[in-house]
Amino acid sequence: MAELLAGCQHTPNPDLTEVYNQWGQGGWGGVLTGNVQVDVNHLGTPFDPALPAEYTGVENNATLVEAWSKIAHACQQHGTPSIVQICHPGRQSFRIAGNRGIFASTIAPSAVPLVMGDGLIERIISWITFPPPREMTQADIDSVTRLFVDTARLMADSGFSGVQLHGAHGYLIDQFLNPKTNHRTDAYGGSAEKRAKFILDIIAAIRETVSSSFCIGAKLNSADHNSASFEDTMTQIGLLVDAGIDFLEVSGGNYKDPRMMGNHSTPTTQTPEKKSARTAAREAFFLEFATETRKRFPSLVLMLTGGFRTRAGAEAAIAQDACDLVGIGRPAAIDTRFPQLLLDESLQDEEAQMQLGKVPAPFYTRLVPVKGVGAGLETVCLSPLSIFLVLF
Repeated sequence: MAELLAGCQHTPNPDLTEVYNQWGQGGWGGVLTGNVQVDVNHLGTPFDPALPAEYTGVENNATLVEAWSKIAHACQQHGTPSIVQICHPGRQSFRIAGNRGIFASTIAPSAVPLVMGDGLIERIISWITFPPPREMTQADIDSVTRLFVDTARLMADSGFSGVQLHGAHGYLIDQFLNPKTNHRTDAYGGSAEKRAKFILDIIAAIRETVSSSFCIGAKLNSADHNSASFEDTMTQIGLLVDAGIDFLEVSGGNYKDPRMMGNHSTPTTQTPEKKSARTAAREAFFLEFATETRKRFPSLVLMLTGGFRTRAGAEAAIAQDACDLVGIGRPAAIDTRFPQLLLDESLQDEEAQMQLGKVPAPFYTRLVPVKGVGAGLETVCLSPLSIFLVLF
């Protein structure tokens, strides 16, 4: 998720703080923030919060720590732990996002451009929207690793409960993990283990910097890995378990194929007694992958996100031991107190849910043959710029 509330300064502000104050009062078991970018030069949207420069500690960055502490306090003052999702978009950074300049290249493990489709229109849109990336040097890798560590340290010093490394949705960490985007032949590519080196080094460096009570989680893709790379993905999850991550979130999709946005059948409103557990949980987009992960790594705290809209669906996923935690995103943007509806025992299952209807996209978007067009319109503020960001 991304709030699009940090403004052009990319720093916490009253609007962003108040959003987390509202979520903190919503009865959530925990709050994961929207993307916080580790490099202000490479953003996912023009309004992402981001680390503005090197972070060297509270003494030298008191104003920055104070700003982030306001969000940590706003959310956690109500007893809800808050974990910051930290991210680098890699090749998925818009031309207009970040301080690098609109003609500067993005960075990626390999110089594989992001192409939104095979047709001429899709290729033109891709080139206009996303600059071709350059392959990262060892110096680039070392620099980005330090930025992840700096951001985690800032969040720890600001009072947050932990961080989550965003390794899904086609962002930089996922680009390293995925053989489709990582063609390197050095220590960072060529095998599942080597492709995981980037995130493993980040985890190790963060763990050396923060206290043992500071949570470190990861978010990985399931949907864009085919059967040929499935075992590689399981190998990488095993390496993350060995590295001591505190939880793993399973999601999926990327900008080319935004499966995390939905395009799935509407969940049924039948009660669990009238359908199988598998049918009850079908609103969980990535259920089967999570179930297999659970079988192989039973001690891993597993979070499943993507598509949950009903109490019945959430309970079914947990009842069949597919996950420990259920992640809810877009309903939270609509109703900050959605858990109070789900947990209200006076309501029948048919009432304990939120169905998000599709918002029709502007007519001209139908002329654009890109899967991502229209994804996420249910929860976006329909300003011209925000429509552009959601559509492209």
